[in-house]
Amino acid sequence: MAGKIITIAQQKGGSGKTTLAANLALAFAASGKPTAILDTDPQGSLGRWFMSRAERMGDNGPGLGFRTASAWGARYEARELLKTHDYVVIDTPPKMGVDGRPAIEAADLVIIPVTPSPIDIWATEPTIEMALTERKPVLLVMNRASSRARLTGEMREVMGKLGGEIANTMIASRIIFAEAMSHGHGVLEKQPSGLAAAEIRALSAEIAGLLD
Repeated sequence: MAGKIITIAQQKGGSGKTTLAANLALAFAASGKPTAILDTDPQGSLGRWFMSRAERMGDNGPGLGFRTASAWGARYEARELLKTHDYVVIDTPPKMGVDGRPAIEAADLVIIPVTPSPIDIWATEPTIEMALTERKPVLLVMNRASSRARLTGEMREVMGKLGGEIANTMIASRIIFAEAMSHGHGVLEKQPSGLAAAEIRALSAEIAGLLD
């Protein structure tokens, strides 16, 4: 399989982009695929997570790389990382506008996390339009959701009209995600037999299937 670039993008902050990027990267690496994360968000949250991980563990785990770049440098850095990794996961800034286009252009798949609220749905539309303009496949992921909430079902129905594909796997709102990230871990490491880990494994397998 040729290396693949996955860009995680969402105009609205608070959608769980960085948490999803970190956990998916760990899932790919755990499956035996060398994976790198590329942080293009000026806030540097993914970079701080990675450094916290290095300080606490002394080792970032097998097959996990990291690099930062400006939004405009995303395409170059991602392609450089592909020389030594099977997957590159790019975390982008919210409200990225035209500056985020290189991360979209570089992608083999654009993942857009959407929390179940009308505001997130509205914020998703510009990112989808940018990706489709660049002829990039889009996967919408319901994130921080409750499977029992009526609003979640309504939002899935609305998402189906936006364009792109909707992931079969839904990531629920669970405190373990924040707890794991705060210690430089992912949910697969913190609670490997937990529901959150099962969801991340399922989503990573779904993504791998789409890219393969």
